[in-house]
Amino acid sequence: MSDAIKHECGIALIRLRKPYQYYIDKYGTALYGANKLYLLMEKQVNRGQDGAGIANIKLDVPPGHRYISRYRSVDQRPVTDIFEKVNKKFRKAIKGNRDKAKDAQWLQENVAFTGEVWMGHLRYGTHGANEIENCHPMLRQSNWRSRNLVMAGNFNMTNVDSLFNKLVSLGQHPKEKVDTVTVMEKIGHFLDEENQRVFDRFKGIYENPDLSDIIEDNLDLQRVLHRSCRDFDGGYAMVGMTGYGASFVARDPAGIRPAYYYADDEVVVVASEKPAIKTAFNVEYSEIKEVQPGHALIVDKYGEYGEYEFIQPVEKRSCSFERIYFSRATDPDIYNERKMLGKLLVPQILKEIDYDLENTVFSYIPNTAETAFFGMVEGLEEYLYKQRKKAIMEGILFEQELDRVLSFRPRVEKLVSKDVKLRTFITDDSQRDDMVSHVYDTTFEVIRKGKDNVVVVDDSIVRGTTLEKSILKMLDRLGPKKIIIVSSAPQIRFPDCYGIDMSKFKEFVGFRAALDLLRERNQEDVIEEVYAQCVAAIESGNAAKENYVKALFEPFTHDELSQQVARIVTPSDLKAQVAVVYQTVENLHRACPNHSGDWYFTGNYPTPGGNNVVNKAFVNFMEGKLVRAY
Repeated sequence: MSDAIKHECGIALIRLRKPYQYYIDKYGTALYGANKLYLLMEKQVNRGQDGAGIANIKLDVPPGHRYISRYRSVDQRPVTDIFEKVNKKFRKAIKGNRDKAKDAQWLQENVAFTGEVWMGHLRYGTHGANEIENCHPMLRQSNWRSRNLVMAGNFNMTNVDSLFNKLVSLGQHPKEKVDTVTVMEKIGHFLDEENQRVFDRFKGIYENPDLSDIIEDNLDLQRVLHRSCRDFDGGYAMVGMTGYGASFVARDPAGIRPAYYYADDEVVVVASEKPAIKTAFNVEYSEIKEVQPGHALIVDKYGEYGEYEFIQPVEKRSCSFERIYFSRATDPDIYNERKMLGKLLVPQILKEIDYDLENTVFSYIPNTAETAFFGMVEGLEEYLYKQRKKAIMEGILFEQELDRVLSFRPRVEKLVSKDVKLRTFITDDSQRDDMVSHVYDTTFEVIRKGKDNVVVVDDSIVRGTTLEKSILKMLDRLGPKKIIIVSSAPQIRFPDCYGIDMSKFKEFVGFRAALDLLRERNQEDVIEEVYAQCVAAIESGNAAKENYVKALFEPFTHDELSQQVARIVTPSDLKAQVAVVYQTVENLHRACPNHSGDWYFTGNYPTPGGNNVVNKAFVNFMEGKLVRAY
């Protein structure tokens, strides 16, 4: 992806279902759980590089022994940093106790991170400083095991102000007005109430400390989640552990954020992506299940598990950007979907090059566009097959001409290489232009100057900054007649508010294109009218009812906006002609039929809070406020 964006976090949960000694005896190590969590997290490191954290809970250790352990890191390689610390702590503990290295009881009473329940989190910070305090898991502590709560999540709430005010109305005094705190405290509050409900029910029947065990056996986590999450507006996949060992993974009712799990007689495992589970536990993809929208996978203190509805599901609107860019393409479904995205672009590409395949070179921008590129090449081969068949059927019999028709292949070259690992989005705006100009390098002497077209596939175009400042200038030095930039994603027109760092209108080249066209055609009144509608809706409290910003795009066709984007990203001194080809929304849904969440492209948000955010974001843009709208 040329315009890198921060996006969703990654989650991981492992519940060892058998006694701790079982894993030591079978696998020959006391670090079986730690090793598996490390693999789960490393295989999801694409989801978070700003920080990481893990937590571990031991079951049934005697009072006086620590049973919750947690490490977090914002090191340059946070996952490695964390597990090096875990291993160091383990080696130090057994240094003078070699005979105890495989004694589960001794280990659990004396060594941290030797519990049966594991949680991991990878952070991609869309907002907020890259500090240890912002890393999950978050911990809510109590002297009663059943009131302890450890949480991590891949989530973003659009109604943080409302959730904050509800906490205040409950008598709480939250330390920050951020969704991480409000979500944690909201669930923690209702966990406390559930503890009290069960305590009141059995008080007088049982005495302490037996009453504590009775409470743990009778807590209803499904009820806790229902009461906690019923007024959440956002996308989320949240993982939680209680101090007594019960755990859960809760997914939003529209299924915006992903969560998958696998279970057998030894483990229950959860991750944000299927390939992580596949690799870490060597299981078949068919054995990995999706946590259903509005449901929670709940594992009790005894290791029994099930999926339970905690909030009524709505129309499933799973994030399509997961399929285009975020998730690893080693998932066979995602791999095939990305190939299809590339294949479906072929008719538009052929039209843009005037069907001149002999004088066109095809390439891609590394690395996530590679799979779509393969699909595009397959589509070109299918087109050529039809052309060969047609030529033969029409009676081309001369051997030389027939050889040419049968042997012709698309010209495929690796024109673009990523020269350095530079995440352009971590620099401020004033420095980005200079930085992005050095991200990519090119291959010379493969383009026939003044004669060849160059088609380059990218997975998406967000800002257009890297195209303008680096890629187009670099490709122009090769001397092509025409450069066609192809996006496997549709035009990004609207901000996200569910966990992806695309929250401001000014960042979208597609939005800039619409404004430019309105001004060129003397339709500035549309801009002012939309602004007035957004302001009125916000002031009246009705901003969540409708996305008024859609009206800015309605006067223009898909192709008109693509052509304007091409004009915006083309440097003034470029010699080659430039065109931009975007995927259509219709073809996006053909390629990814089970992930219809397309609000970035259509403005059709899956929750009311999305409309509220988009209207506020436009008002912020018009008033020059460089802040997010949620």
